[in-house]
This record gives sequence, structure tokens and C-alpha cells, in this order.
Amino acid sequence: MSDDPFRPFETLLDESRALAVLRDAVAGADDGELFLERRRSEAVVLDDGRVKTASYDASEGFGLRAVRGEVAGYAHSTHLTEAALRRAAETARLAVGDGGGRIAAPPAGTNQRLYAPADPMGDAAFSVKIDTLREIDAFVRALDPRVIQVSATLAASLQEVEILRPEGLRIRDVRPMTRLNISVIVEQNGRRESGGAGGGGRHGLAGLMTRDHWETVAREALRIALVNLDAVPAPAGVMDVVLGPGWPGILLHEAIGHGLEADFNRKKTSAFAGLLGQQIAARGVTVLDDGTLPDRRGSITVDDEGTPSARNVLIENGVLVGYMQDRQNARLMGVAPTGNGRRESYAHAPMPRMTNTYMLGGTAAPTDILADLRDGIYAVGFGGGQVDITNGKFVFSCTEAYRVQNGRLGAPVKGATLIGDGATALRQIRAIGNDMALDPGIGNCGKAGQWVPVGVGQPTLMIGGLTIGGSAA
Repeated sequence: MSDDPFRPFETLLDESRALAVLRDAVAGADDGELFLERRRSEAVVLDDGRVKTASYDASEGFGLRAVRGEVAGYAHSTHLTEAALRRAAETARLAVGDGGGRIAAPPAGTNQRLYAPADPMGDAAFSVKIDTLREIDAFVRALDPRVIQVSATLAASLQEVEILRPEGLRIRDVRPMTRLNISVIVEQNGRRESGGAGGGGRHGLAGLMTRDHWETVAREALRIALVNLDAVPAPAGVMDVVLGPGWPGILLHEAIGHGLEADFNRKKTSAFAGLLGQQIAARGVTVLDDGTLPDRRGSITVDDEGTPSARNVLIENGVLVGYMQDRQNARLMGVAPTGNGRRESYAHAPMPRMTNTYMLGGTAAPTDILADLRDGIYAVGFGGGQVDITNGKFVFSCTEAYRVQNGRLGAPVKGATLIGDGATALRQIRAIGNDMALDPGIGNCGKAGQWVPVGVGQPTLMIGGLTIGGSAA
């Protein structure tokens, strides 16, 4: 790691001795690895004209795993010492016992690098970051007298990982991450509404701090807040829905993506279990999980088991053709890993997770799709959502949505929720736009208590017969 501002891991933990301990831990196992991580992060929040928080965090540690069949032994420590490693090996071995397994083949190597290994926190002095946030605050307030509060955040981090495998393979990855977020509260006639915008990716802070960039983000946050000032109560009932491009792909991620992760399908707890090769979506629907997009928030050069990321087709022209695999589930299902073994940190064992999940575009013009909507909702922004993996049922709240009647865009609506299930929604896709877009880099995904950064995307879509939760029309 020529760009490493810290001591290399080998100065803290002798590689040959660590390898010997690892080999002893996985003797008789099917698989295993030593995962070492060093992470630094910084976040500065300006709220209502004052610095609300300015944080800097640093951590390092290791996780050691031994896998046999469906069982995995995992132990971790913040102490990068041989003594701590030996204690972890003893714990991990408890899951393996005296089995006679043969260690799985190592992942293939890659010379591909999807992001620069530079430290984004060094792109600007702390004082410059504060000045930029103050400029954002002043700019937004000057745009509209109805603005009563502005919050702006600059965040950056650098994660460095090394993976040591029992056969001696050593894999390194240096992962930068940055983000700018702006939220605005406006007030008119005693009514207050909010709007937010932002984004980032695996690149430096410099691009996010240019005036052209943050002005665009600030104007968008204010626009959403002002739209919400005019919003009327959302209607309720079963309606057709048009979803905008980009971030609305979060519905796809939650309602469909999780159900296509290998562990749920191997255990047959997913609504999509056992359906490989079958038509599960409308024709024309092609869904991918792609960790190879340069500089994207959800991208990873290699996953947290050392497998290079890949462009994995999950649904092709409506047919289910694949699941997202880590090494353990792939081995148990008799297929190849797909580069989707991810973990939140050294303190967590890897599992199948999404990277950048999106639907490819179709041929329809977005204006034509809206014109064909007789009575429904046009949703372009989403907040929180929930999904039940076993049946695919989802509930999502809209942060920006509009009433549409006879193909005409009407008033914005407030309080709209979309209710349905992923399997049904896939089959009821009636039109696919030619405007596929990825989100601006704001996604985080939770699973089994672990959070990882992800990306989503889609074109404009019309989905028939979703339930809209809101107020009576």
C-alpha cells in the first residue's frame, strides 16, 4: 500500500506467523480467512449556522473465520498481536472440530482497480471544509426567505483491508468514501416542510466541494422542501404507480434484491427460492447487481472474502437466472461465488450482500409513460422502507410524489406509502423507460445488524395495482 499513511499491517503482525496460526485454525475446514481492517472517518455537520458536530474516528482490528459446511466459527479483536490471533483461532476452531474437509480454492486475482487509493480526508484543510459549509448555509438562506433552517454535512472515510488466505494468498484493497448532504426546512403560513439532497461515492472530497456542485445540491434540497409546502394529503386505494428514475430503485433493492441473496434462497426462506430459470417478472425486465462501476458508492474492487466484484445478471428478460453469492453459500449450492461476500467491519462475518443493484432501461419515453397513467401516483423520492424476505411484502414512504389523472401531472401529495410485494410488482411492470439512472450515492443497506454502502438505479417504470396508503381522496 504505497498510499498508506499508517504502518503496514506486517509491522504489527508477522505474516508468516499469522499464516501458521490461520492454517491451524482451518485445518479440516472447508474455508476460512484472516481479515484485517484499518478505518478512519471524519464528519463535519453545520446546523443552523453553527458547527453541530466535528468528529474523527479511527479503528483497526482483525476477524478470523473457519467454515465447515453450514457452520462458521468467527472471532475478532482490536489487538493486532499474535496472542490475540491465537485466542481467536481457538474460538473459530470450535465450529470446525476435527473434520476432514479440504480447503476451498482461493478466489481468482484481479488487476482491476475501481477507485483511487487516496485519502479523501486530505483533500482540504478542516477550516476550508467549515468555510464551505458556511457558504452553503448562506447561499440557501439567500435563495428564499421561507428558509428557516439549513443543515449541511461533509463526510469522508478511508477503509484499508487485507485478506490472508490459508494457501498464502494475500489480497489488499483501499476504499475511499465521501458524501455531501444538505437538508432544508422552510416555513409558510405556519406550515413547515423539509427537503434534502446529496450524494457521493468512492472518490475525493474536492469534487463535492466545488461551488457548481454544492449549489446544484442545495437548489435541489430547497426545491423538494418547497414542493412539499404545496402538498395535499395523498389518496388511498389500489392504483397504478409510475416510479421516477434513479433513487426510486431503492424499492427494487428492498422488495426484490434481498430476496435474491443466496443465503435466503439456500435456506428456502426467500419468496424467490427454487425459481431459477422461471419467468418471475414481466418481459423486458433485466436486473443486475454490479460491483464493478468505477467510483460508485456500492462498488468494491474485491469483496470482503477476496473475490473480485462482478457484473451479475439476476433477472434477464423477466427470467430469474442467478443469485448473489458469497463463498460459503456458493459452495453449498454448487455454483461459483459472485463477489457479493460483504461485511460491515472486521467485527462481522461476511454474508451475501448487494453492491449496485439496478434495472436496465427499456424503450419507452418517460413522457409517454406518464401520459398513459390514467389515475395514480408519480413517485420520484423515497424515504424509509421495510420488506419481509419470506413473502416479499414491502412498505415504502414517499418523500416526493404527485397525483396523476388522465396523464396530467397534478398537485404534490404528502403522506403517500406504497404497499405491495416484490414478486407481484415484478410481474405488473407495464412500461420501462429509456432513461435508466443510478442514484446520486446515498444508499446504505442493513441486514442482520450489519450496514454496508450500496447503490441503486432504474429507469422510469409503470407498475400496475400497488396499494397506496394515505388519506381518503
